[in-house]
Amino acid sequence: MTSGASTPAIIPVTAPVIALDVMGGDAGLADVMAAADVASERYPRLRFRLHGPEARIKAELARCPRLSTATIVHTDEVVLGTDKPSQALRRGRTSSMGMAIDSVKQGAAHAAVSAGNTGALMAMSLFALRTMPGIDRPALAALLPTLKNDSVVLDLGANTECDAENLVQFAVMGAAFARTVLGLEKPRVALLNIGEEELKGTDEIRDAAALLRGAALPMTFEGFVEGDKIGQGNVDVIVTDGFSGNIALKTAEGTGKLVVGLLTRAFQSSWLTQLGYLLSRGALRALRAHLDPNAHNGAVFLGLNGIIVKSHGSANVLGIANAIGVAHDLIVGNVGDRILQDLANFQAHRPAVADDAADAAETVGKA
Repeated sequence: MTSGASTPAIIPVTAPVIALDVMGGDAGLADVMAAADVASERYPRLRFRLHGPEARIKAELARCPRLSTATIVHTDEVVLGTDKPSQALRRGRTSSMGMAIDSVKQGAAHAAVSAGNTGALMAMSLFALRTMPGIDRPALAALLPTLKNDSVVLDLGANTECDAENLVQFAVMGAAFARTVLGLEKPRVALLNIGEEELKGTDEIRDAAALLRGAALPMTFEGFVEGDKIGQGNVDVIVTDGFSGNIALKTAEGTGKLVVGLLTRAFQSSWLTQLGYLLSRGALRALRAHLDPNAHNGAVFLGLNGIIVKSHGSANVLGIANAIGVAHDLIVGNVGDRILQDLANFQAHRPAVADDAADAAETVGKA
């Protein structure tokens, strides 16, 4: 689809500030701060608010010279990985995670990054920041490696059930994410479905497709994509409900580990295969790097009045630095303004959806 009427220019943020939960995840405070130091080298204008125990943060600053200008926000409280979202809402506001989110709410930071408990981070972020105007539910989005370039996938678990309006909103947010982080002018967007034919799938998926086909948005709607086509890289944004999206993501991650494991076992089976490994080490390293979750780390809760990035709990220093990089790109690219503009444009030129497809589907079935 072509974009609609011209919109006001989006002014980028030139001095981004990120609130960092230094106590979240498995890596520990030292690795989180080392990741912030790496990110500061990549983005010299980036500044941090470090949320955690002041004494430990100060002790670690000697190893992180680029963080000398960081602001330390002291707290000894931590949201545990075993805490339920309800527990985090009651007790976690003065934790390192809760205070990082509050920095965004109060305008002291443009974004927050945490490797802590996903459910707690989602609940606390939604409670503190609320959803943007025109967004019913936030969605969790992340990058997925493909045969070509990375693709954006959302929702990855925030919403197990979605109606057509939710899916359309996810598509708008995912396209804005792709334009901001991947630098794509008109991302190719598709809905995850059990087939590519127009009559396949649930009523919600077909209704969302009908709306997106007629929408005047800065994206190209490609219709439906099946699960086995996700890795081909023929679409830039894959939209689905959180239940299906989480399964798709975990399946892709598991398949990547399976491929690496099978190759490792095959190359160790005989002296001849070991020789083959020596000859192909470069290609295998490239494959491992392409499939490494740390290279694609940084999931985003899109649709909130503020940027919240979730780093994988087991991410290493470079992985956490990459998650910080995602937050940086979303800040500088003003992703929130992009989403609001696209939503306003969609509502102003909202296409009328006929009932023909739904009527025909009743006779064909959803198989």
